[in-house]
This record gives sequence, structure tokens and C-alpha cells, in this order.
Amino acid sequence: MNWRLLLGLVLLAAAAATGWSAWQIRGREAPAAATGERSDYVLRDFELVILGKDGLESVRVQSPELQRREDESMDLEQPLFLAPAEPGPWRLSAERGWISADGELLRLEGNVAGDSDPASPAPSSFRTDVLEFLPAQDLARTDRPVRVTRPGLLQTGNGMEANLKTRQYRLLSQVRTRYEPSARP
Repeated sequence: MNWRLLLGLVLLAAAAATGWSAWQIRGREAPAAATGERSDYVLRDFELVILGKDGLESVRVQSPELQRREDESMDLEQPLFLAPAEPGPWRLSAERGWISADGELLRLEGNVAGDSDPASPAPSSFRTDVLEFLPAQDLARTDRPVRVTRPGLLQTGNGMEANLKTRQYRLLSQVRTRYEPSARP
């Protein structure tokens, strides 16, 4: 048999297999998101300002990617939430985030970090795995282990409720506190 004829038959078979495969895939829908729902739209590298019922800024969100679900809730990758407060905003960040359809509840998951403005009189920070934030109430809460630090103070516990505007927080159970006085010159 001639090698050119053999090569032609192999190429013809490959073309037929490729055409059949493309025909089979043609009618399928795009794969759904990991949650099983499709996205209405996707935003990349954006900043979103959520306004409260009074028309004032409730929270500002920055993220490399946002996907709006059909139920109008939103999934975020590596979100940074800036919650207005005096003297400066709280910075809440995580690996993943979610915003409810009405914007009343924000959920952060995976290496959640909350840091007050460094210029505040007593800068504070907390670390946990999951956090819910209700912007209308300036309330951040979790039922998971949390670590809170302030100058000269380290606290750990299970569960926390924090008012980000007044900078008051409450650890809910298994609280441990370690006082570390500042070094004097």
C-alpha cells in the first residue's frame, strides 16, 4: 500500500472523528458554576459601592471577580470590603465572599481578616475563618474561633459580635486574654 494513501485515510478518519465530536458537543449548555447555578454576568477587577436605605455609603467592595447568580446574590473572589467608620474604614478581606440579593448580608470565608484604620486611637484586628457582616447594623459576627489583637492585648475565643462603627466587640465563649504591656524606653 502506498504511504500517501495510508496517510490520507488516517487524516480522513481523524477529520470524521473531530466532526462527530463537535456535533455531539454542539447542543450542550455551558457548564454551570460550582454551586450548580449559572451566572447572569461576571465583573472583573471592579469596585462596587453599596448604599444604605438612607442613600449613604454602606460598604465599598473591591474584588478581582464577581459573579451575579440568577437569584441576584453575588459570589466574589478575594474580596476586600471597606466599611465606613471614624477615623477611617475597617478593611475586611477573605479568600471568598458572598453578598445577598438585597445587600443586607455579606459573608466572608477563608482566612478572614478584619483591620481597623491604623490611625484610630486603638487600632484593632481580628482573624477567623468565616464572618457575616450586616452593613446596615455595622455588625460583624462569627460563631467560629477568632483572634483579636489590640495594642498590648491579645484575645482568643469562640464566636464574636463586633460593632464596627463603635469599635466595641464581644467574644462569646472560651475567652482567653493575654495582656502584653508596651515596652517603655
